[in-house]
Amino acid sequence: MFNEMLIVKIILMAVGVAFTTFGYAIYFRKKYNLINGFEEASKAGRKTELDAKRVGLVELIIGISLTVIGVCVIILK
Repeated sequence: MFNEMLIVKIILMAVGVAFTTFGYAIYFRKKYNLINGFEEASKAGRKTELDAKRVGLVELIIGISLTVIGVCVIILK
């Protein structure tokens, strides 16, 4: 049981850090190429920079939330 919970905690933290990293890169660094198909959709006029910023912000918020939950789970055991 202990090993399974440790794996879940590690996965939770890894996913949180990944989402936070990608959200930061998209929202603040404007690396819109990280969004699948965004450049083509942008050229075709289907997507705007605001859409990309929303995606980045959502990923950033989810990543921070997962990371905080992971830290709380580790602290509270």
